[in-house]
Amino acid sequence: MSNSILITGAAGGMGKEASLVFARKGFRVFAVDLTLPSSGDSIVPLQADLTDPDQVHTLYEQVRSETDTLSAILHFAGIYRLNSLVEINPAEFRSVFTVNVGAAFLVNRTFLPMLRSGSKILLLTSELAVRDPLPFTGLYAVSKAALDRYAYSLRMELQLLHISVSVLRAGAVDTGMLGTSTNQLRTFCEKTQLYPVNAKRFQRIVERVETRRVKPEAVAKKLYGIFCSKNPRFAYSINRNPLLILFDILPTRIRCCLIRQILKPKDTAEQKKEPTQSD
Repeated sequence: MSNSILITGAAGGMGKEASLVFARKGFRVFAVDLTLPSSGDSIVPLQADLTDPDQVHTLYEQVRSETDTLSAILHFAGIYRLNSLVEINPAEFRSVFTVNVGAAFLVNRTFLPMLRSGSKILLLTSELAVRDPLPFTGLYAVSKAALDRYAYSLRMELQLLHISVSVLRAGAVDTGMLGTSTNQLRTFCEKTQLYPVNAKRFQRIVERVETRRVKPEAVAKKLYGIFCSKNPRFAYSINRNPLLILFDILPTRIRCCLIRQILKPKDTAEQKKEPTQSD
């Protein structure tokens, strides 16, 4: 088996930490991102837009010139968007699926010839992938759910070629993406015409929930453990949020009722800030 692996989204956060972990374990890491990752011992930095088929093909040729097999592909490339499903720009809506799902599809399809019996594909999805989305997180949650289902379908097919596919459904991780989430929520609160008060109340909830974070190093080590497993399961979790777990157990009717009660204006002053049908 080859000691070479490919990691996408390797310029920062979890992808960067995974590159370091695998490099320390003796693997040659082809680290790929839209921004050129840092080089290091056994880390080969490569730059590509993984949503562009031509650039992914060029990336394949670059890696193929160095090795003919990969023991694993680890997917970290992705973007986060927080917005209302009825206010978001259509182009932005499409771009989330193109990056979060389409990039993994292109990479796996292109690099399949380099995978052998016993190779593994590991994808980072989200704990939201198997839960009903909260308000304003729908686009991200749905794209991650699509990635999760894509991974399961891919596992069903590639097992016939003795290639394993697994997902890690991570909760809040202490990376730049959480900062992006905070900034996007703040922007959404300022721009939304339909949910100004609801969004601000939701912002306060998110700030409390996301204080329970796990370090990127923990995610990288978890993925290395999955990689080393002889017969890895399909799905693994890390840093699951107990409140989200409890909330997801409730019947849909009760969940919707709770969200209405929690996010609705609490007093007359807040109520006046809400738009009316005549606005």
